[in-house]
Amino acid sequence: MASVPSLASNVQQRLADALTAALPEAGAADPLLRRSDRADFQANGILALAKKLGGNPRELAAKVVDAIGPNDVLGDIEVSGPGFLNITITDKAITRTLAARAADDRLGVPFAAEPGTTVIDYAQPNVAKEMHVGHLRSAVIGDAMVQILEFTGEKVVRRHHIGDWGTQFGMLIQYLIEHPHELDHRDGVSGEEAMSNLNRLYKASRTLFDSDEEFKDRARRRVVDLQAGDEETLALWQKFVDESKIYFYSVFEKLDMEIRDPDIVGESGYNDMLDETCRILEESGVAVRSEGALCVFFDDVKGPDGNPVPLIVKKSNGGYGYAATDLSAIRDRVQNLGADTLVYVVDARQSLHFKMVFETARRAGWLNDEVKAVQLAFGTVLGKDGKPFKTREGETVRLVDLLDEAIDRATAVVREKAEKVGLSEQEIVENGRYVGVGAVKYADLSTSAVRDYKFDLDQMVSLNGDTSVYLQYAYARIQSIKRKAGDRSPVAHPELALAPAERALGLHLDQFGEVLAEVASSYEPHKLAAYLYQLASHLTTFYDQCHVLSADNPPEVVENRLFLVDLTGRTLHQGMALLGIRTPERL
Repeated sequence: MASVPSLASNVQQRLADALTAALPEAGAADPLLRRSDRADFQANGILALAKKLGGNPRELAAKVVDAIGPNDVLGDIEVSGPGFLNITITDKAITRTLAARAADDRLGVPFAAEPGTTVIDYAQPNVAKEMHVGHLRSAVIGDAMVQILEFTGEKVVRRHHIGDWGTQFGMLIQYLIEHPHELDHRDGVSGEEAMSNLNRLYKASRTLFDSDEEFKDRARRRVVDLQAGDEETLALWQKFVDESKIYFYSVFEKLDMEIRDPDIVGESGYNDMLDETCRILEESGVAVRSEGALCVFFDDVKGPDGNPVPLIVKKSNGGYGYAATDLSAIRDRVQNLGADTLVYVVDARQSLHFKMVFETARRAGWLNDEVKAVQLAFGTVLGKDGKPFKTREGETVRLVDLLDEAIDRATAVVREKAEKVGLSEQEIVENGRYVGVGAVKYADLSTSAVRDYKFDLDQMVSLNGDTSVYLQYAYARIQSIKRKAGDRSPVAHPELALAPAERALGLHLDQFGEVLAEVASSYEPHKLAAYLYQLASHLTTFYDQCHVLSADNPPEVVENRLFLVDLTGRTLHQGMALLGIRTPERL
């Protein structure tokens, strides 16, 4: 089905036509339409036109209103102030537009006019290291943007740039050579067991590295073997990667996120490109030698001493820095994957690094007017005390522990209401997981990514306020009403007048496509979360003021209200799914 024009686009077109008819001398003009609290919409464009044409804005506004003439979309148009147009939509137009949306599986949301290919770099754990609370935001924000962009029709390539290379692997591999059965285990090992194995091995190898100079020398030589591609060394390195993936996948499964093996391309995936990347940069003059290192300098990047701070692509000892890998990744994503947009969901504290990397790539010609790179920077997860979230012992919080506690708290909340709803034990456990993980995700996604936010589980699993639980209960309540409706079906009745709460709910439902388009272009999933919370709030008001299944209602009123409730449920379900959050049918 073709996309359904929103009420805003319908009104915009009618006003534009009226402006052309009433003021042909102005040429094509933008009515500057926006949503309004005074009416449904307000058009402000006539003030600028009056200035341009040297006319009285109120008189010009009256001409435009006359040119619109009678119609079944624009119900009441008031000339206000110095020439604003306050516009109220007819009830018939609201219901008719929503009915067209309801007939479409995509709820009338259009595909992007010119979709491209976006590579999103997110969820970047490190091999042989536990995931902690600092990994949460990259994974959750990145996954939401993948879902949203794919829904708009964009081709999205997922990339998980895991830390799987570096000097620490010399120590780990050498220890495994000398203790060959340390990573042996049965099939079907759990993620927790895999991480426990890696932790034990890391601690033992670190102890030996710090206490035994001969082992330290062997470990350092093993790094050289690894970088040289020695087969035995690479095979053992792969064992660490594979063991880590068992753990990664268990954490992402708990987060209710799909991570696919082909999408994991770590630092090692670009090793073969590093030398050529450096050669291109040096030969093109983008990078220069400075004290033996290959560097890129920037006029606007200076250190505390006022001297320029370079991006070091290759160290003076011949080793490659992060910049060489990141620049090689850009080359690969643009030249081999055909990306026209690169999105990096990375901690805001790395902003300077990525600013320099992107500028270097522009100078090299890998980024340009047709190919852009964006850092979707995010802030820090804080504890209730407003400081970086730590355990009571001052250690970084393990991501698994955080999720387990959220699920436990949520399960308790679900269990309190389970008897009233008639949930089985299996449903309690399943819904507890969906509510707990959803609470963690929503707390993250409802905050602007660049801001820090406080991790407060008590608030996150609350049934009141701006929480995912509030939205999930709104959805479950809708399903309950539909079950109670029996053989009464949701049917739109455009001929019916709408109560104020019905109008407010309908007008908000109509904005879903506009909000998604804005979120997709600005990479701000918190705006979708805000829209869904407002939708649930409109629904609450609607319930209070408009009884749905009342025996006092004529059949057509029941059907129309069931229609509004059903479309609200579908919109909540789709919007929450785009944020990576489940909506249980019963809660």
